[in-house]
Amino acid sequence: MVLIDAECGQSVRIISYTGGHGVISKLRQLSLMPGDSVQIVKKAPLRGPVLIESQGRSVALGRGIAARVQVEII
Repeated sequence: MVLIDAECGQSVRIISYTGGHGVISKLRQLSLMPGDSVQIVKKAPLRGPVLIESQGRSVALGRGIAARVQVEII
């Protein structure tokens, strides 16, 4: 399952991510690594960003990047 498909309030674990160097670099800058647990806080309507919480901080990811993050439900 990809991050964009997770429901609000769910806790998920990042398995991997796909995409080019830009996507991987962006996720690493945000310290979102495979094995990390994140919680889906909010999904903005009308193709807006996905707000997640990881390690006590909130991060907004665009839907394009969120669609490239493979996760599993915890």
